Amino acid sequence: MAGTPGTAGTPEAGGPEAYGPEAGGPEAGGPEAGGQADGRGPGPGGSERGSAAAPEEERLARAALTRLVEPGDETVGRWLRELGPVALRRALCGAGKPPPGASEERLAGCRLRAERLDPAADLATVAARGGRFVCPGDLEWPGQLDDLGDARPVGLWVRGRPSLRMWALRSVAVVGARACSDYGAHVAATLGAGLAERGWVVVSGAAHGVDGAAHRGALAAAGATVAVLASGVDVPYPRGHAELIERIAEQGLVLGELPPGAHPTRGRFVLRNRVIAALTRGTVVVEAQYRSGSLVTARRALKLGRHTMGVPGPVTSGLSAGVHELLRGEAVLVTDADEVAELVGGIGDLAPARQGPLVERDLLDPVTARVLEALSAQGGSDGREVARDSGTSCEEALSRLYELLALGFVERHGDRWELARPAHRNGATRRGGPQIWGNRVKGLRR
Repeated sequence: MAGTPGTAGTPEAGGPEAYGPEAGGPEAGGPEAGGQADGRGPGPGGSERGSAAAPEEERLARAALTRLVEPGDETVGRWLRELGPVALRRALCGAGKPPPGASEERLAGCRLRAERLDPAADLATVAARGGRFVCPGDLEWPGQLDDLGDARPVGLWVRGRPSLRMWALRSVAVVGARACSDYGAHVAATLGAGLAERGWVVVSGAAHGVDGAAHRGALAAAGATVAVLASGVDVPYPRGHAELIERIAEQGLVLGELPPGAHPTRGRFVLRNRVIAALTRGTVVVEAQYRSGSLVTARRALKLGRHTMGVPGPVTSGLSAGVHELLRGEAVLVTDADEVAELVGGIGDLAPARQGPLVERDLLDPVTARVLEALSAQGGSDGREVARDSGTSCEEALSRLYELLALGFVERHGDRWELARPAHRNGATRRGGPQIWGNRVKGLRR
């Protein structure tokens, strides 16, 4: 499984170039070139951006911060950028000067949490589950998360063998309603399988409904999938998806911002969605009501400059109302994995041309088709009437009528020409079919 999207870093696969040089390709001085972790140089959080891995003291400090503060807090992000993780941890725990603008109430809450702080134990707990803590500055850190600015994660707790950074380069989020319809579950599973078959990593939140269906679709296609949790990576939520989340951890990646043992809250679900939006190349919403966390993900993706897509549903369904509202704005309508890949992929990732079924009349050249249309459906027509109604000469009309006779479209009765009866047409079709008819038409036109 770790090698499913193995071409993610190649230009042909829409790899690093999809995010620009900052995604970490050789041209950016990334790991492949022996340069910095993501080629951006020092960024939010201080000098840890310039090393292949965050120093151990900084790693412990960041692990501690994931327990001290809530995800996505931009004020904490600003303090982290100004002070660095080690100094910020000391400041919030009461061992140093308080951060600028920190209220006594906030500091008291952090000191209360600090009483049970043991980042080394948290790291050991996750390591025992086959996981790790990925920090800004690590080679595995996905550089596109830096687009969140001060709201970027302090770090990510990750379970699974594949490289998060490489998998994220070629990933698509599929999100939607928890209480989805059978239609929504079918579409999500089909999208998950189709994207996986095309070498894309399917990212979702492991929730009931659309999320779970998308994960299962990718797994059923022996593809790559990533679950972003609003809890600790050792706390499967929802509990009904414990088996699914374990399977994803074995075959793909499970990640989250919360430390081991942390449980989800309503606010953490909303904040989790920003990570899904930033991590992926685009977000597809399958079903969503007007008040839906999936719409939060989609709108965050729009603000981050990511592709935002929606799958339409019945106009009578409240589950599709939010998607339709997105589609009236800046989202793009998609109906299958081919169309998603065409939008978020690189050069050559084109969806197949759409067309209706081929019928025998389609094989006729324009003049012959016009002569056929000139025949009266009741009582037939003589040659002169056909010529007049088709805008051709009598000789041309007669020539085309004999072609149509040979092909079984018309019959001749004396001086009158009539459309062939259905029994005759069916018999002619049974004798040939579209391919034989196409050959006959081409032969007559030579």
